[in-house]
Amino acid sequence: MNHKEIMNDLYSRYPALQSCKQDFEQAIQEVLNCYRNSGKLLICGNGGSCSDADHIVGELMKSFEKKRPLKKELDESLKKVSADRGTYIAGKLQNALPAISLNAHAALYSAISNDIDGDLVFAQQIVGYGNPGDVLIGITTSGNSRNVVDAAITAKARGMKVIGLTGKTGGKLKEFCDVCICVPSTSTPEVQEFHLPVYHTICKVVENEFF
Repeated sequence: MNHKEIMNDLYSRYPALQSCKQDFEQAIQEVLNCYRNSGKLLICGNGGSCSDADHIVGELMKSFEKKRPLKKELDESLKKVSADRGTYIAGKLQNALPAISLNAHAALYSAISNDIDGDLVFAQQIVGYGNPGDVLIGITTSGNSRNVVDAAITAKARGMKVIGLTGKTGGKLKEFCDVCICVPSTSTPEVQEFHLPVYHTICKVVENEFF
């Protein structure tokens, strides 16, 4: 399916998300521009949104719906390093779209919480990972999670783009976003149910563009 068909399929299954249509399209363009310019995504959230952050990384760092052959240069280099094992590796590995979940580093997470400030567990990682042109996706059902808001502030200061994925109001996070997808609910479980098809669709469109 092309971009338009992917979006139409989403709205046919989740018509309520048409209320987010303009922001949704802008968010997709921000992610596409990031990858076109060799950037990466940094993603964060708490609780169920933490799981969503990890889920998004899983769809981007390996094949989602399409085959992703390695670039010719890497394929050839692997085989040059090791004719035997390199050939096997080249035949198995898949091309990746760089994405990091800021929830995924338990030792670092606990060190930042203990030594600096628990609200800055994501912001501190942005200092290390973030570069101008990268994109932060901050996921919070209320839009008011302090550590996600602080991450957005830090990302803006680093010259990054910020995409918010929130509930209906957008909360405090919306102020620091380049684009905020505010799904049409204020109920935490309902917001999370909407977030899944939103980020799956972003991943589908992006994968379709590059592979």
